[in-house]
Amino acid sequence: MKNKTIIVSNRLPLNVFLEDTGEVKVSPSVGGLATGMKSIHQNSESLWIGWAGIPSDEIDESTTKEIKNLAYNENCISVPLSEEEIEEYYFGFSNRVLWPLFHYFMEYVDYDEDHWKTYKKVNEKFAETILEHLDEGDKVWVHDYQLLLVPQLIKEKRPDVSVGFFLHIPFPSYEIFRTLPWREEILEGILGADLIGFHTYDYERHFISSVSRVLHYDTNINSIHAGSRIIKVDSFPMGIDYEKFHQEAEKQKNKNEKTLLKTRLEQNRALAPDAKFILSIDRLDYTKGIAKRLEALEYFLEKYPEYNEKVRLIMLAVPSRENVPQYQQLKKEVDELVGKINGKFSTATWVPVWYFYRSLPFEELVELYTSCEIAFLTPIRDGMNLVAKEYIASRTDQTGVLILSEMAGVAQEMNDALLINPNDYNQMAEALKTALEMPLEEQISRNQILQKRIKRYNVEKWASAFMEALNSTTQLKEEKLTRFLGKSNFEKIISKFKASQSRIFLLDYDGTLTAYHKNPEKAVPSYELYNVLNQLIQNQVEIIIISGRDRAFLDRHFGHLPIQLVAEHGVWIKNSGSKWKMSQNLQKDWMESIRPIIENFVDRTPGSFLEEKEYSLVWHYRKVAPGLRDIRSNELSNVLRGLLANSNIAVMQGNKVLEVKSGSINKGNAANTFLSKPYDFIFTIGDDWTDEFMFQQVPEHAVSVKVGTTETDAKYFVENQTSVISLLKGFLVE
Repeated sequence: MKNKTIIVSNRLPLNVFLEDTGEVKVSPSVGGLATGMKSIHQNSESLWIGWAGIPSDEIDESTTKEIKNLAYNENCISVPLSEEEIEEYYFGFSNRVLWPLFHYFMEYVDYDEDHWKTYKKVNEKFAETILEHLDEGDKVWVHDYQLLLVPQLIKEKRPDVSVGFFLHIPFPSYEIFRTLPWREEILEGILGADLIGFHTYDYERHFISSVSRVLHYDTNINSIHAGSRIIKVDSFPMGIDYEKFHQEAEKQKNKNEKTLLKTRLEQNRALAPDAKFILSIDRLDYTKGIAKRLEALEYFLEKYPEYNEKVRLIMLAVPSRENVPQYQQLKKEVDELVGKINGKFSTATWVPVWYFYRSLPFEELVELYTSCEIAFLTPIRDGMNLVAKEYIASRTDQTGVLILSEMAGVAQEMNDALLINPNDYNQMAEALKTALEMPLEEQISRNQILQKRIKRYNVEKWASAFMEALNSTTQLKEEKLTRFLGKSNFEKIISKFKASQSRIFLLDYDGTLTAYHKNPEKAVPSYELYNVLNQLIQNQVEIIIISGRDRAFLDRHFGHLPIQLVAEHGVWIKNSGSKWKMSQNLQKDWMESIRPIIENFVDRTPGSFLEEKEYSLVWHYRKVAPGLRDIRSNELSNVLRGLLANSNIAVMQGNKVLEVKSGSINKGNAANTFLSKPYDFIFTIGDDWTDEFMFQQVPEHAVSVKVGTTETDAKYFVENQTSVISLLKGFLVE
């Protein structure tokens, strides 16, 4: 059987409704997501899992079964949700916590523990439905804020399955997100995905910052390291079905029959041929800036009275979440503002605002796009805003002016629109004046660029780009599995170990034999570690601990064992039963000039401190806030490398440490001093960049292991430090 893609969203791409006769009717949805996923859903093996739109406790068993069968005929699986679940999971937690918080409307957030519990319960119900229909080799693509926990719920049960997640709304900054009581669970839920997609790089950056600060995972520009997993994060700006809108607009040019809306528009055009229509289309939502837009229009008509009777705002507000108090209040505010403006400026033949509180069929929507010279879209915060793209796609003669809020995700793609701050009435008024006076040549020049972009990167391109990236993560996982030191690979290593006569283990200390600690002096060996080392020694294994630690620390904790020690990455070497010896003659007069520079960074960077060794200086920044940590470490590294460019002093980046020392000293050279005689079996393990010198220097037949999942020259990796002791114990089985 061919592998399939399982698409998961809150709602199915179907409109399901009951006739008065009790008959169930099903028709395709025309929503943005349904359109976007159509190519994947129809042109490949796929299932779409979601709620059918009718509460399960409002219909009987036979109707439930009929809906299930009708949905299945469309390759859809219905998740039954009760009226209470919809109220608490969707209208409650999703739209009274996540929606306002992620859009920066913190004053509207209503934390409710019961709503959170229902949100978890419904996410579990979705995950169970997915798992029931999941086959080996399938891929899962989960959509949006209603299902943030689903990726992890799938990954826990089926770690082999590739999971993608896409967030269709903004992801807020860390300072906003951190206020969420369930922030850890939400982030862990999303991180069950192998690929996480956002509309813009800003949202991606906010997410990575929150993961770093809340969960303390290592992050890169577009990846997150969580245990043995590397999770990819990227931006995929959603497109539209460009040809659908463009072709409908072309068709309407030559159409004889006219809708009532088209007739009304032409009648008003005839009364004032020079007047221009300004279009406003949104769901009635507080994030869309509708009230501020109306106030900006009022300000414009007062500031430029010469435009009275020369413009008309055609405002379409699509009903949304009418049972949520904030939306009811917004409806009242908008109604009052429209009444106020029309009462203040209307004449016997002119009303400044035409207000429609309803949805329009597709044909009439395109009629509005083609009839209005200006689109006035000013959301206060918007994940994307596809209306902007639809308006441009419908302008077949390439005239028209798009005024667009810079707070909409789409603004990053549409720089040739007139971008405005939706909180600045004066800027919005000036943008309206600029749009009304813009020459046709300039309109066409701007729109040619916009159309070219949205035609090329349409909704099918968006969906295929995401799936291609998800396939790439699958290939990456397969490559990593070949290097993961699991049971299969370890059995081969043990066979070589048992057949060997001479054995040597080169072991890093911090992050390998023991976990990192905010206070390095407290990162001491465990009883279990001592026990394993003693047993390895009894099994004729020669042990060398190669560490960045100073002599005193290594003597204190390992001096009683018959093993060899290397301190400060190779400055000092101590053979069992002997005294410490320097590996080479080193100068340290440079430390006097470098110390004040690092001390200055310590003063400027709360949580950091300077460790002074005999022949090196180490700046520790593990306890520094993640954002500041990256800035300061890069800054200090650049400063020091610039100063030391023509010297033999090196700046080495370790795990949350920056060490300045002689350039001829590294763990690779130190390891070589012990490998002058041949060994049948060489094993080396370490966790950070300083250990890469060991991995590069050891012979080809050596077994090299990286602790963690970052890029490495080691042959194998284990997922974290807690795996190391178990790994070493594996060599004790004879």
